[in-house]
Amino acid sequence: QERRWEKQLFYRQQATTMKTAAILATLFASAAAFAPTSQSPRTSVAQNALIDEAFGISIETGNKCPPLGRWILEDANENGIKWWQNAELKNGRVAMVATIGYMIQKWGIHMPLYLGPSGSNGFHPDSTKDWLLSSTAGVTFSDIAKADPLDTIAMVPAAGWVQVVFAAGLFELAGWKRQWNDENPIPGNYGYDPLGFTKREGGWDSEELTKLRMMEIKNSRVAMMAMAGWLSNESIPGSFPVWHP
Repeated sequence: QERRWEKQLFYRQQATTMKTAAILATLFASAAAFAPTSQSPRTSVAQNALIDEAFGISIETGNKCPPLGRWILEDANENGIKWWQNAELKNGRVAMVATIGYMIQKWGIHMPLYLGPSGSNGFHPDSTKDWLLSSTAGVTFSDIAKADPLDTIAMVPAAGWVQVVFAAGLFELAGWKRQWNDENPIPGNYGYDPLGFTKREGGWDSEELTKLRMMEIKNSRVAMMAMAGWLSNESIPGSFPVWHP
C-alpha cells in the first residue's frame, strides 16, 4: 500500500508540467472563438468580408469574427483562413472526445480494452493478476485505471508516447493529402464518413448538412472551453467554480 502511494505521488509530480502545458494549449485553442467583437483599423474592407463570411461565424459574436481571430487572420488569404478553420475543427474534435474520456475516467468506469484481467471489468479494475503496461517502470493497467485523468500522462512510458505521436502523424498526413493535395474545399472534410452523415440530398450545400456543420463547430468550442476549465481545476482544485466531473 505504501509503495502504491509513493508511485502515485511520483506520477503526480511528473504530471504537473504536462498539466500546465495542456491547460495553456487548450486555452489558446479556444480563446479566439469566444472573445468579444470589435474592428481592427488595419484590416481592409475586402479582408473583413473574407473573414466575416468564413463558415463558423455565427450570432454568438454578432455575425462578426472576434477581435483576436481578426488580428490573427488580418494578413491571411483564403487558404490561410481555411488552414485556421481546419485547425479549429481538429482541436475541437479532439476536445469533444477528451471530455468523454475525462468523464469516464473520473466516474471510475474502465472499458474492457486491454484483452486481459486488468481493467477488463467495466467498474472494477482490480484483479488477482495485473498486466504490465511498462515492465521497466512497473506500471500496470490497474494503476492507470485508478489514477486521475491527467496523472496518467506521466505514467505512460516513453515508448507509448512514441506510438501516440506516430499514429497522430499518420492522421495528419492523411488529412493534409485529402484537404490540400486533393483540393477539398470543405474545411474538416477528410473523406472519412463511415456513418454516412455527409451523404445527404443536396450534398454539402444542403440546409441540413450546413446546420450539422455549424452544430459541430459550436459543440467543439464548448468542449475546448470545458477542457480548459477541467484542466485548470486539476492543477488548482476549486478554480473551476461550477459543477464538473
